[in-house]
Amino acid sequence: MHIKILGPGCANCANLERATREAIDGLGLSATVEKVTDYGEIAAYGIMRTPGLVVDEEVVLAGLVPTAARVKELLAARTA
Repeated sequence: MHIKILGPGCANCANLERATREAIDGLGLSATVEKVTDYGEIAAYGIMRTPGLVVDEEVVLAGLVPTAARVKELLAARTA
C-alpha cells in the first residue's frame, strides 16, 4: 500500500500524518507513507484544500483532518 499525505507541511498535515501512521500500526499494514508538499503535484490530484490523503493513487480524503479511527476505516476498506 502506498499512501501520500498532500499538503504544505502545516499543522493539519502533520496531524493527518500522525493519524495515518497510527491507523497503519493499528491495522498491522505494510505501507509506505510519502509526504507531498509540491503544489503542482497536489493540484494534479484535484485537491483544492489540504490536507489530502491518497491511497494507491486514489484520493480518499481532502480538506479535513480525520481521527485515527476514521483513517483506519478508510484503509481497512481498501484491504478488504
